Amino acid sequence: MFQKMIVIIISTILVNNFVLAKFLGICPFLGVSRKTETALGMGMAVIFVMTLATAITWLLQVFILNRFHIEYMQTIAFILVIAALVQLVEMVIQKTSPLLYQALGIYLPLITTNCAVLGVAVLTIQNEYTFIETLVYSVGASIGFTLALILFAGIRERLSLADIPESLEGTAIALVTAGLLSLAFLGFAGLVK
Repeated sequence: MFQKMIVIIISTILVNNFVLAKFLGICPFLGVSRKTETALGMGMAVIFVMTLATAITWLLQVFILNRFHIEYMQTIAFILVIAALVQLVEMVIQKTSPLLYQALGIYLPLITTNCAVLGVAVLTIQNEYTFIETLVYSVGASIGFTLALILFAGIRERLSLADIPESLEGTAIALVTAGLLSLAFLGFAGLVK
């Protein structure tokens, strides 16, 4: 059991990173990665929402949707849970850190439509994980998302000081950098079978 948890953690953080390997959650990845402070704030919000949403949606699936044979309502039910949690996070950040709230801007409410959050919730059901495995998977996935976001933000901060050809400035260099970061994470592919 413990070995399986370690494999799930390593897999979701490094090998099957939701941003760099599965390409889910690209909108906040590109939009909030200009500064590491903002990236860290978004990462913490995603860790909270993804972990709690996945736990709640697993319970919802097992104890309500499956029991009453209304599995077809999964997507709608999961999105409602995620939206409610994002609203909670948004209110907390607005009260506790107005600067972070302003820096995250439109990307904070967009966690609701972040396909990585919904993807983790759905994949835990498809993989038939237990509740503990679901928690480990969601924590690992959200840490992997945050790691990718912070690394990318750090690289982008350094690139802002570099002499970049005019044709590569802005979005072009960001996409090239994201591709190179994704290739770098492919080096972890042999860690998990």
